[in-house]
Amino acid sequence: METLKERLRQILQAIPPGSSIDYIDYPVYNNGGDLLIMKGAEAFFRDNNIRVCSRYSVLDFPDRLTIPLNRIIVLQGGGNFGDLYPVHQKLREKIVASYPSNRIVILPQTIFYKKESEFERTAHIFNKHNDLHLFVRDPVSYEMATRMFLRCSVYLSPDMAHQLWPIRSRSAPDKSLLRFLRTDIEKTNEQDRLEGAEGGDDLDWGNLYNKVEKKAIGVIGRMMSGGSGVLPMQTIWAKYSDYLVNKAIERFGEYRTVHTSRLHGHILSCLMDKPNTLLDNSYGKNSNYYQTWTSGIQSARLVGRKDEPSQAANVMHIG
Repeated sequence: METLKERLRQILQAIPPGSSIDYIDYPVYNNGGDLLIMKGAEAFFRDNNIRVCSRYSVLDFPDRLTIPLNRIIVLQGGGNFGDLYPVHQKLREKIVASYPSNRIVILPQTIFYKKESEFERTAHIFNKHNDLHLFVRDPVSYEMATRMFLRCSVYLSPDMAHQLWPIRSRSAPDKSLLRFLRTDIEKTNEQDRLEGAEGGDDLDWGNLYNKVEKKAIGVIGRMMSGGSGVLPMQTIWAKYSDYLVNKAIERFGEYRTVHTSRLHGHILSCLMDKPNTLLDNSYGKNSNYYQTWTSGIQSARLVGRKDEPSQAANVMHIG
């Protein structure tokens, strides 16, 4: 894990220590995995004396924003690059198109497109930029990016959450098994046999946080979206997201073992040095990540990977 954290230092090739940046598209919602990515990115900035001049989410990024040419635009990493999550992709493409003279760095992402036409549309936008740097989390995304983004500097990198290594929980593990399984569009049929089985507890990001916590997230998001200048909403969200991440850490800390189909259920378990079993998601993101970065971690294993490529994997290789 220390090696993976050290590998993130290659990002300094694109964002040198001491740089001034604008950090865009950080998450304001209840996906704890994306919050871990954000906290890892912020830790990376602090550890390398990178000055964040402004921060914007998809909710509060203005229609027009002047960014000095000596500042680097840094976009959030994660797994939303492509056409599954169009809100974030549209913002990403808007930034690349609107700031042709700024260096733009996209932190480690996984790329997935259902439609080749959408992939081509993104490439048309990206190939007009002269100083675009894209970090990707697996070799499949790397092959896609280097094939289509002909003017973009592409790098293979682990996830930003590895900057948080090591994570220690205050909780003593007094429960046997946590099944931390997807309930969204990336869920597979293979995890059905695990859901609700005896001898463990079932959670996902959606029910890790209670109604009051999710309501608070919604209120913060609406106030950001409304452009309220009365309260420092970015500061409030920074503190509240610390609380949300710490809740996830302490909850994971209660269990001796984790079974998960969430990539960041796996990464968080590894950051906590907790035994964990990883199932794949619908398009191979988890297995690709495991085989690239975490297969050497003795406390982690991958199950359920098929030798034959799935239909989703075939879609990823269109072209």
